[in-house]
Amino acid sequence: MPGLRTLALTVAVRGGARWESEAQSGWSHLLEHLVFKGAGDMGARDIVERIEAEGGSINAATGYERTSFEVRALDGSLPLAMQVVSDLVFRPTLDPAEIEREKDVVGQEIAEAFDTPDDHVFEMAQTRAFAGQSMGRPILGSIDSLKPVTRETISDWRARLYSPDRMVVSVSGAVNEAELLALAQRWFGQAKAQPVEAPQQARFVGGAATLSRKIEQANVVFQLPSLSATDPMAPAMRLFSEILGGGMASRLFQSAREQRGLAYAIDSYDEAYEDTGFLGVYAGAAADRAVELAQVCAAEIRALAQDGPTPAELSRAKAVLRGSVWMSDESPASRAGRNAAQTLIHGAPVASDVSVARLEAVTAEDLRAVGQRVLAPGLAATAVLGPRAAHGAGAAFTARLYA
Repeated sequence: MPGLRTLALTVAVRGGARWESEAQSGWSHLLEHLVFKGAGDMGARDIVERIEAEGGSINAATGYERTSFEVRALDGSLPLAMQVVSDLVFRPTLDPAEIEREKDVVGQEIAEAFDTPDDHVFEMAQTRAFAGQSMGRPILGSIDSLKPVTRETISDWRARLYSPDRMVVSVSGAVNEAELLALAQRWFGQAKAQPVEAPQQARFVGGAATLSRKIEQANVVFQLPSLSATDPMAPAMRLFSEILGGGMASRLFQSAREQRGLAYAIDSYDEAYEDTGFLGVYAGAAADRAVELAQVCAAEIRALAQDGPTPAELSRAKAVLRGSVWMSDESPASRAGRNAAQTLIHGAPVASDVSVARLEAVTAEDLRAVGQRVLAPGLAATAVLGPRAAHGAGAAFTARLYA
């Protein structure tokens, strides 16, 4: 409808699964579920009905380093959105009966993730990449780690995890700055900070994991240590991943899928955390082609790291990432979420033109440099899920990469 205006609210907390002890594994994700069961004067149904009655939607997500709550709504809905999210993070009911019911729901979610090969294989790789650390444990936790949760323990965890000194309120779209500041002070300005021990420095240790399944296809994930979100060379790492496997014109897609027919799905991704990161490759392939596929993946990574990109590859990758920045600017929800995350990581939002300028400044030599940094530790985390014929893919990848 012409003239219709929207806004997006993101409330993000610097805290998630990475802040958990082994005994608390999965508590942050469970808490995110529980706050929607009742908060302030609202029951579970009231929470969503109040938002939807004004044409909006509400959602939340828990990661390793951040927990976020998002409301998309129409112009004029900011007071309601701020009140609802404030109640969720500061005044949840945490009814004991709901806690027990939600443990069962999360248990089903854990089972669903295990039963989904192209989900579970990523979890397998993560547990090897950061073995023995909170970053190496599933965000969902386990049945055993959730079992001891009570109203008292989860209430205490909420107070420490959702501490206002590690929280950002970000709004984009149809918003008035003065109104936003007044609402933020009213609904978020009175909460008291609660101390919580900062997570330890993450260490990429690598390793191999395999799991047999009676399925037709093999799912493989290869991960290599990479750069943190605050590393000055992070833009070069994003471009490296884009050229390697970011789309249909990428090296992996063309080499593994188009030229050799080794995979029906293949891509790469750059996961950047506060103090570390990893470069990952995912592929789905016939089990008897998985070893050859792994060797091709390793060869393409080595070639890009050693020789760098062609001028056309670098230009195309910059255009793709430049486009993603400008396109996200056109979405209030994307802007609100991005600004919140950047504030937690960098201390303030990063202007889009600054992000684009940093991408444009990257050279082919920069890509060779970050590629060499990826290979330098000589580490890899590999995960293979599927028929036994594919189980040698992890070893083949590592051998070819570091031959």
